[in-house]
Amino acid sequence: MSKYFDALETRTADERKSALATRLPQQIAHARANTAYFAESLRQVDAAAITSTAALAGLPVVRKSDLIELQKKQRPFGGLAASSWGKLGRVFSSPGPIYEPEGRVADYWRTARALHAGGFRAGDLVHNSFSYHMTPGGWIFEAGAQALGCTVFPAGVGQTEQQVAAMADLQPQAYAGTPSFLRILLQKADEMGVKLPSLTKAFFSGEAFLPPVRDELLARGIVGHQAYATAELGVIAYETEAREGLVVDEGVLVEIVRPGTGDPVAEGEVGEVVVTTFNADYPLIRFGTGDLSAFLPGISPCGRTNMRIKGWMGRADQTTKIKGMFVHPEQVAIAAKRHPEIVRARLVVTNPDSNDLMTLHCEVGQARAENLEKTIAESIRDVTKLRAEVSLVAVGSLPNDGKVIEDARKYD
Repeated sequence: MSKYFDALETRTADERKSALATRLPQQIAHARANTAYFAESLRQVDAAAITSTAALAGLPVVRKSDLIELQKKQRPFGGLAASSWGKLGRVFSSPGPIYEPEGRVADYWRTARALHAGGFRAGDLVHNSFSYHMTPGGWIFEAGAQALGCTVFPAGVGQTEQQVAAMADLQPQAYAGTPSFLRILLQKADEMGVKLPSLTKAFFSGEAFLPPVRDELLARGIVGHQAYATAELGVIAYETEAREGLVVDEGVLVEIVRPGTGDPVAEGEVGEVVVTTFNADYPLIRFGTGDLSAFLPGISPCGRTNMRIKGWMGRADQTTKIKGMFVHPEQVAIAAKRHPEIVRARLVVTNPDSNDLMTLHCEVGQARAENLEKTIAESIRDVTKLRAEVSLVAVGSLPNDGKVIEDARKYD
């Protein structure tokens, strides 16, 4: 029984860079040639020159928050899909609505690797409690389990008594779904006086898998792991036995950028997760998920050599309404870029005396232009059409939480 899914997981840094230098230009050329959206947004890009993450950082970001409007303008996928009806196997709908395609390749969502790291093996029966209705969750994990040689019981959500009865009858070794729903099933089994001794492993996504819940399941003899996945991208990163962050999947390239921009942040700094996928049917290039995370240094103690992220750390979309006007992280970034002295900026909104007050806190070094506070204030007013105070602070003094706009107003 192999510890690793394949040899890709333990490549050297040089092998990984070499593969990327070939694969990345090919995918960019494919996206530009076969999708209306990237034909326009990347029309002046020399695909052959984009051979590294540094080069990739110069391309525009398309954000998940843009998909609803893009899809309204061009049905069904906003011009982002390279395959059409007939070539696609299924189409799904997520809240918004946002429509997502599924191609016909096996394990389209690349879930098998993550499940393998979680201990799933050929011959396991998987009780799959992800939803099969409209959204892709159930299909994402079913496809990966079947690719591993597992058999799947498509339980979906709800009907807890019937699900417990099926588990008692079929004796699955594994569960896939959210941790909260597994706890509900286990509590229902306790109420019904049903024992489930066969269940020894679980794989979660869709919500946080917190240490207290992990320990609670371990007390029942169930070892749980988790993945970070989205309906557009499939699995982005997954947990291993090391339990030190999430290892990035081999089928995607992950960047962490400052919210509201496409600018990569330093290792360890919290920012927005931006993903480039090597999916031929839905070739998303620099897709901003709207989620916050940070890179961890080094490689995982489990031996997998790809980069690691801390996991989901909140949402990057911090748009805030101030004095009747929306202020976006992108606007803060535009204002800050006008002043090279600014290392990092954070707009804090308060309401002393029930009046909204914006203060732009700027990390700057010792070398700074004359009247810098005044010129920064003019920039933020020019961009947002609102007045703001400016506070210059030392480099490294702002919180490392990915926030560009902090709404600290109190309403009690």
